[in-house]
Amino acid sequence: MSSGLWSRPTVVPLLPGPDEAREWAERELADPVYRAAEPTAFDRLARAVRDAIEALFTAPVSGDWGPWAFVVLAVLVVAAIVTGVLIWGRPRPLTRARPPALALFDHDDARSADQLRADAEAAAERREWDDAVVLRFRAFARGLIERGIVDPPPGATARAFSRSVGETLPALAAPAADGAGAFDDVRYLGRAGTAETYALVTRLDEAAMASRMAATDTRAGNR
Repeated sequence: MSSGLWSRPTVVPLLPGPDEAREWAERELADPVYRAAEPTAFDRLARAVRDAIEALFTAPVSGDWGPWAFVVLAVLVVAAIVTGVLIWGRPRPLTRARPPALALFDHDDARSADQLRADAEAAAERREWDDAVVLRFRAFARGLIERGIVDPPPGATARAFSRSVGETLPALAAPAADGAGAFDDVRYLGRAGTAETYALVTRLDEAAMASRMAATDTRAGNR
């Protein structure tokens, strides 16, 4: 046989031209795999900070460079903090928001002082003296709490509240004690409320509002 029949064919390598090679390279680099492997801006910044710190502590320290090393380190720390704030946001201040006091003498009631007064007056017009007395005393207490004059602890009783009122507004010590007694009589002892009892609690509430206005006027006059 002729050796030419069994000789391997010559393989001609495929050599693209310059334009075709550039097109192939661009197509390959456009693969998302390469894009995902690229470092992010934060990675580059973190690497730069790390390299700077390593260079700072590995470089020979001379007499002139020593003081500046701490300055550079402080600048790098500040830059890292600013970077963290820009990326993760400013930390929220730790403020303790106090929940509004809704409970008044073993009863949860979200009504304001004005609403309680209006409901008390409506009950009085219907001659429902029990409700009128209870609501008006709650309005008295709510008004002082809303104005920041008295700050009762959770679960405070009407008599404990009246003692706090006497400490803050001494002129109301006795009327507040009488009002708390009337509240307890109607609320807990089952004694019927009367027009006289309602008038007593109403005068207490009005005196508390007047005392607050007098205190405000006094502070305004001292300015």
